Amino acid sequence: MAEQRDYYEVLGVARDASKGAISSAYRKLAIQFHPDTNPDDDMAVDKFKEAAEAYEVLGDAEKRSRYDQFGHAGLAGSGVGASSSVEDIFEAFGDIFGGGIFNSFFGGGGGRQNRVRRGSDIRCDVTLDLEEAATGCTPTVEVTRNELCKSCEGSGSAAGSQPEVCVRCDGRGQVIKSAGILRVQTTCPACQGAGSVISVACEGCGGQGMIPHTSQLKVSIPPGVDDGTRVRMTGQGEPSTSGGPTGDCYVFIAVHPHPVFQRHEENLLVRLPLTYAQSVLGAEVEVPTLTASEILTIPPGTASGETFRIRKQGVPHVHSGRSGDLLVQTYIEVPKNVSEQQQQLLRDLAAMEKTEVAPERKGWLDQLKDLLSPSDI
Repeated sequence: MAEQRDYYEVLGVARDASKGAISSAYRKLAIQFHPDTNPDDDMAVDKFKEAAEAYEVLGDAEKRSRYDQFGHAGLAGSGVGASSSVEDIFEAFGDIFGGGIFNSFFGGGGGRQNRVRRGSDIRCDVTLDLEEAATGCTPTVEVTRNELCKSCEGSGSAAGSQPEVCVRCDGRGQVIKSAGILRVQTTCPACQGAGSVISVACEGCGGQGMIPHTSQLKVSIPPGVDDGTRVRMTGQGEPSTSGGPTGDCYVFIAVHPHPVFQRHEENLLVRLPLTYAQSVLGAEVEVPTLTASEILTIPPGTASGETFRIRKQGVPHVHSGRSGDLLVQTYIEVPKNVSEQQQQLLRDLAAMEKTEVAPERKGWLDQLKDLLSPSDI
């Protein structure tokens, strides 16, 4: 799945935009991509959710501050956008749409009790090694999601009982709130828009119609995913209590830092130590890759910090499959301990180059002999 877009870019506003400008931009996008005006268009639903996720962050002062400082990483673990269905989005942000007025605009004004609601989305997290992220894998994850109660088949009512018409909204699922000349239609708080309330709750689920259930899912991770990537498992979320489609499961991916390689999009970077002799005279050295190794020719006179490129030994692009490159950056490794022979060879080289070096150190016994021997007369 593609990397998350910048929230300001999603809403099409400047980074210093006011809250009013952000709300206005979100309202326009929500109307444009509303599922009722784009039936059977999954791309429109995704854009609708993306806009809602952006507004969820930028419309909240605290979340916006964290996002401005740390980007998407600052929202990790906050559950932003992870479990929002289309209906939940309008319930959460109904204040900027005028509540039921917006629903009426799209043909929902007769009450929501007959409206089919999609099941909720869920979230799970997977941590991968770089090798797994690069080649793809199929890990098994444990998820806890609500499933329909078998006792009441999701109705929430005990056997032999029927839901009663909500007295607050008279079964319409919506109520009218008046403030002077302004009249706003909103979801009924008593029945949550269902138009009915449970008279006798099912003992199995306590009237919720759902019970938590833990299960294991196999996740197909495509090659090339990166830290922060989301993979959607269609239809693996929670079921709908009103006969609608099942929600989705969003898998958030984290990738462990690698001890050898650094990742830069599809390219990998590895630092290669060279001795002074190798850098001056050149050499053929073995360079590790993610899957094996490659022989790299180091030309004579290679300086520390030079970068060589090994084609197609990076990470594949998650969509195109085109592999990046392995970038090999050299550095001169200076030994801390050298033998006497190596010291002498280096001093001979320094003498040939007429280079000043630190004087040769004498041993402790030699220094003691010099101290006790009589001075030359």
